[in-house]
Amino acid sequence: MNDLRNKFVLIYGDVFVDYIADDQSNKEFTKFLGGATVNVAAGVARLGASSSFITISGDDETSEFVRRELTLEGVDLTFAQIVPEKRVSGVYVHLTENNDRHFHTYVDETPDLQVDFSTLKKEAFQQASIFHFCSGTLFHPIARKTTRQIVDQMEKSKVLLSFDANIRPLRWESEALCRETICSFFKQVDILKLTEEELFFLTETKTREEGIRKLRDYQIPIVLITVGAEGTHIVIDEETIHVNVEKVVPVDTTGAGDAFMAGILSKINMSGKPSTKEEWIDYVSFGNRLGAICATKPGALSAMPRAADL
Repeated sequence: MNDLRNKFVLIYGDVFVDYIADDQSNKEFTKFLGGATVNVAAGVARLGASSSFITISGDDETSEFVRRELTLEGVDLTFAQIVPEKRVSGVYVHLTENNDRHFHTYVDETPDLQVDFSTLKKEAFQQASIFHFCSGTLFHPIARKTTRQIVDQMEKSKVLLSFDANIRPLRWESEALCRETICSFFKQVDILKLTEEELFFLTETKTREEGIRKLRDYQIPIVLITVGAEGTHIVIDEETIHVNVEKVVPVDTTGAGDAFMAGILSKINMSGKPSTKEEWIDYVSFGNRLGAICATKPGALSAMPRAADL
């Protein structure tokens, strides 16, 4: 394994305020700091690995709350940007009868204020062990361009690239644009994480086997397909390996996939990228365990496991 312990996991994305339903009636909500990339950044830090976050926020009370909470979580904000006029986005999360999350409504007052790639410090590309991003900002042309610039630079710097599809259909103007944009990054990434539903959507298939076959055209070294209570399928060297997860009684599945990714990324940061299938199984088992723990608690960031929980 490569020793990456002196470097950090670098993550790019929006900060969100999650308004999560208190129960299945979806009438009253509690505010949480959220967003997939926020959850992963904090999750990595909670597990004892170094985490740094590229994002943008403003000068209002909500932005200050976000920065304060991230700092308390141990997330480095050296490369985060502050633009006074920026307002943090919000999302209302409803709960289904099975306590699964449903992203109901997005609120974004300043969508055109995005991270400016030209002002990012070069240390971000030199000191990162892994760069992780989601599709959460790719719906916006400016953020899409910024993401492409960061990914291209990270690829030149030979930094591991991790991508969680994390599709939120309400944010896209069409399914076709969503599919085309997300798939356009596949040939550059080293690790792709997606749910089985996202696999079907992106590959326009109806079975896991058919979807995996279509993904092979992109030659992605590692594909992680999460299937909830059934665990995760690892696609590596044209082989698919199923890794089970311990059964739990779910309370709220919001953030479980982010906890899973935090586990994978923290392991890579502290112990190096796996070099064998057996090591990948070990890493994924760890990620599965974290996702399961997260699902037993309400909230997203508030449910991210800490090292002590293990």
